[in-house]
Amino acid sequence: MGEKMTGKEFYIDNFKIFQEKLNGESKSFLNEIRKDALKSLSELEFPTNKVEDWKYTNVTPILKQNFVPAVNASVPKITEKEIQSYLFQDFDCHLLVFINGLYSEELSIVGQLPKGAVAGSLRNLTKENPELLSKYLNKISITDNAFNALNTAYALDGLVVVVPDGIIIEKPIQVLYLNTNDKENVLSLPRNLVVAGKNSQVSIVANYRGAGEKIYFSNIITEVFADENSIVDLCKIQNETDDSFHIEKVQAIQKKNSVFNHYNITFGGSITRNDINSRLDGENIETHYYGLYMVNGKQHVDNHTFVDHAKPNCMSNEVYKGILDDSSRGVFNGKIIVRRDAQKTNAYQQNETILLSNKATIDTKPQLEIFADDVKCSHGATVGHLDETSEFYIRSRGVPQELAKSMLIRAFANDVIETVKIDPLKEQINHMIFEHLHRVEIKTE
Repeated sequence: MGEKMTGKEFYIDNFKIFQEKLNGESKSFLNEIRKDALKSLSELEFPTNKVEDWKYTNVTPILKQNFVPAVNASVPKITEKEIQSYLFQDFDCHLLVFINGLYSEELSIVGQLPKGAVAGSLRNLTKENPELLSKYLNKISITDNAFNALNTAYALDGLVVVVPDGIIIEKPIQVLYLNTNDKENVLSLPRNLVVAGKNSQVSIVANYRGAGEKIYFSNIITEVFADENSIVDLCKIQNETDDSFHIEKVQAIQKKNSVFNHYNITFGGSITRNDINSRLDGENIETHYYGLYMVNGKQHVDNHTFVDHAKPNCMSNEVYKGILDDSSRGVFNGKIIVRRDAQKTNAYQQNETILLSNKATIDTKPQLEIFADDVKCSHGATVGHLDETSEFYIRSRGVPQELAKSMLIRAFANDVIETVKIDPLKEQINHMIFEHLHRVEIKTE
C-alpha cells in the first residue's frame, strides 16, 4: 500500500516506520515538535506554480518520486579514503561528515574546541544537552509549506554549532553532506543550527556532494542565531549529481553590531531551491549575501533572498551572479523590506546573469519595500551574453576562442568568489569553475 502512495501521503504513512526506528529517542523533546510538524504536513500543500514565490519552479518531478527517509533506508558503507575526494583541502579545519543527512562519528575529525563550544550532531546533542537545543531549535524557522513541515516532522540529525560569548573558533568548520545510495532513492533531511554568542566568531563551510546510482532529495532547514557583536560566515558549495533535488531554507536572526556573511555557490542538481532569510533585529548590523549559480543542461536553480531591516543604522549588501548554458533555467527573487523604524538603512542588491545559450532563461525579480524616509537603497538586475568587444580584444592577443570565453566568464564570477575569506577554498572554487566550463562545450551562437 505504501508503495502506491505519492506525495505527502507517502511521508505521513512512513512516519510510523520512522518512529519505530527511533526507539528511546522518540521520547525526547523533539517528539512534540515532530508531532506538530506532522499535523502541519497533513494540512499544508507542496507549493505549485500558482503560488507566487514558486511561480517559476515546478516541483512535480520531486513529488513524483517516493524518497525513503535516510533513517529508514539501507546504510551505505563509505571509507575514509572515499571521503577525501569530496573534501576541500589545504586548510586546517574541524571536519564533520553527514552521510544522507546522518552524522558519521567515524569519518568526522573535530579537534579541541574552546570550553563550552559545540560542533557536532543534532542527534547526539538531543541526548547530551536537550536544554540547550530546546532553547533555540525551531524558534525562528516558520513552517510555510509542506517541504518545511516534512523536514521538521522527520527532524533527527544535522549540524549543531554553538559558540559561547566571547569565544572565537579559530579554525573553520568544514561540513561534508554526502548523499549516496545504490539501492534506494533517499530523502536526506539535515536540520542545522548555528548559535553565535555575544562577541563570538565562527566560520562554516557547508560542502554538499552526491554519488551513487540512485537519485536523492535533500530537504534542509538551517537556523542561525547571531548575537550582539558576533560574526558568522556560512559558505555553502553545492556540487551534486545532475539528477538530484535540493531545497534549503536558511533563517537567520541578528542582534546589534553582528555580521552575517552568507555565500551560496551552486554547480549541480536537477532542481535547486534556496530560501535565504535574515531579520536584522538591532542597530549597526551588517548582512552580506554573495551568490554564484553556474548550471547547464536542463538544470533549474531558484534563489529567493529576503532581508528584513527592522531597526535603524543597518547595512545589507547582496550580489548574486548567474551563468546559464544549454536549456538551463535560473530564478532570482530578492526582497528587501525596510520597516518604519529602520531609519539610516543602507541596502544594496544586484543580480547579474550571463546566458551562454539562446535556450537558457532567467527570471529575475528584485523587490524593495521601504516604509522609512531616511534610507539609501538600490537594486538592479542585468541579463546578457558575453561581451563581444572584450572577447575580440582578448582574441586579438592570440588567445583561442574557447579560452577567451573562459577568461571572461571567470572574470564575471570573480566579484563573488573573491569575497570568500579562506584562500585555499577560494582557489578550489575557482578550479571547480574551470572544470565546469571545460566539461561543457561553450557554443558560439
